[in-house]
Amino acid sequence: MSVNNSQVKHIAELANIPITEEESVKIAEAFSETLIVVDRLKKADVSKVGVTHQVTGFKNILREDVVKQEQSFTQKEALANAKTTYKGYFVVPYVLQSKDT
Repeated sequence: MSVNNSQVKHIAELANIPITEEESVKIAEAFSETLIVVDRLKKADVSKVGVTHQVTGFKNILREDVVKQEQSFTQKEALANAKTTYKGYFVVPYVLQSKDT
């Protein structure tokens, strides 16, 4: 299985990621190479390999989730150093924008 640069450009367009023609060719080649490696891995004989889901021997140690009120901020304290607030919330610049705005 291989990927061509038109497929890469289509995916980039769907993800709204601008790429050049040169980048689409390089990405297509790299992705095709990755798929070849994955195909080889699928063919590897692992019938004599035991299931491995954890190799360190560490165990997860859980604790009860207890809220300590003396370590919690009030709403006013939490917003005290905020540059801008609105109705009890932090106001921050937009991170994601669409073409329409």
